[in-house]
Amino acid sequence: MSTPHLSVQLYSVRQALGHDQDGTLARLAALGLRNVEVFDFVHRAGELAEALDRHGLSARTGHAVLLSPPAHSAEGTAPAPTLEETFSAAGRLGLEMVIDPFVPAARWSDEKEIARTAVLLNEAAAVAADHGIRVGYHNHSQEFVHSFHGVDAFDLFAGQLDPEVVLEIDVFWAAAGGYDVVALLERLGSRVRALHIKDGPIVEDPFSSGAPLDPAMLGQVPPGQGRVPLDAALAAAPHATYAVIEFDHYGGDIFEGIGAAVGYLNDKGIR
Repeated sequence: MSTPHLSVQLYSVRQALGHDQDGTLARLAALGLRNVEVFDFVHRAGELAEALDRHGLSARTGHAVLLSPPAHSAEGTAPAPTLEETFSAAGRLGLEMVIDPFVPAARWSDEKEIARTAVLLNEAAAVAADHGIRVGYHNHSQEFVHSFHGVDAFDLFAGQLDPEVVLEIDVFWAAAGGYDVVALLERLGSRVRALHIKDGPIVEDPFSSGAPLDPAMLGQVPPGQGRVPLDAALAAAPHATYAVIEFDHYGGDIFEGIGAAVGYLNDKGIR
């Protein structure tokens, strides 16, 4: 069993980044963080790489849309990046893994769509390999709602992935609705190379309903203060390379929440 590296998903501090990127990165570094997980990086990879370097931070994982790109860009926005553009930008940042963060709920209710999603990710992995990068998928809760022939949608999907494709398990979302996240991690074994560490109540899946999601209603709290079995999840994922702190929403000072998460993971030898 290896000890994962500590990281934080920059989406957690998205508002602060928008107001003061350098100040935000400096505050994360001051909390003892040395790794971050980036998002929305393709069109600003050079700028972001320089900013991270100024604050002694590295990005080895990042989120980018690989499986659900828009058919065309909205008026006034930059064109949707190609896979080649995405992986070239990832290389500029030094990423090891590029992870698709979300596939809509409707695609997890149809067995053929699940198979198509796996094919698309396998194809992306082949392109990424030419750049020395691996691709992966990050779950929410909609992947665990439906089952086919006694197998839930996420396990069905994982079984169709190329062995080089990695998985980043968000333990908060995987535990939604009482799903056994520890058993999931044990089944997936070495496929799990990153964990999203977040805590809170055991919520019901909000994505399949189609109703607008209010992140403030998720009740997320610093790790160890909620009901997600984080200790058992960490023990069940011995091949995870990164333990990534993330808050979809935090009701208090986000830097205090991240600081509490850093302390929780430091106490477990994760730095």
